Amino acid sequence: MKTCLIVIDAQASFRQRPYWDERQAAPYLAAQNALIAGCVAAGTPIVRIFHVDEPADASNPFAVESGHIRPIEGLADFEATATFTKHRHSALVNSGLDIWLTQNGIGRLIVSGIRTEQCCETTTRHASDLGWEVDYVTDATLTFDMTQPDGQPLAAADIKARTATVLHGRFATVCSVAQALERASAKASA
Repeated sequence: MKTCLIVIDAQASFRQRPYWDERQAAPYLAAQNALIAGCVAAGTPIVRIFHVDEPADASNPFAVESGHIRPIEGLADFEATATFTKHRHSALVNSGLDIWLTQNGIGRLIVSGIRTEQCCETTTRHASDLGWEVDYVTDATLTFDMTQPDGQPLAAADIKARTATVLHGRFATVCSVAQALERASAKASA
C-alpha cells in the first residue's frame, strides 16, 4: 500500500498568534523533522498543506497578504511532492488533495502538523471516513494550552492525550515517529 506523509499547516502564521509557545513547539519540530527525514530517506512522498483564510489583509497571519503563508522557522527544508492550500479545517475539503491522493494510488496517510485537535484531527477523521488508512503521529503534531468554556485551563498535553484517545482504533492508528516510519516501510514492501 502506497503511503504519503501529510504535513498540515506547519506555517509561519502560528508564530504570530498570542498563544505561540516556543517550549511546546521545540519537541514538535524535532519530531516533525525526524518524520520528514525518515520519509525523505525512504522515498515516501510528502505533501505540504497551507491554511489560508479571510480577511485578505496583511494584519491576518493566515492571509496570503501577511507573508506568513510559508514554512515555519525550524521546520526541516524538504521538497514537497505536492502542495495544497486549504480554507477549512480538513485538508480534504475543496483543496484537491483527495483527487491527488486517488490519482497517485495513495492508500495510507501519515498525519502530522499544527494543530493537534483542529486541522490534524479533522483531516484524520475525514480521511478515515473516505476510506484511507491513517497513521496519526501525535508527537509530530502541535497544539497549545486552551481555556475550557467554564474558564478552567486545559493543558496542551491533555488535548493531545484526548485526541490520541478518540482517534486510536476508530479513525487511525496512533503511533510514534519510529512506528509510523516502520509501518510505512513494512506496507511498501508487502
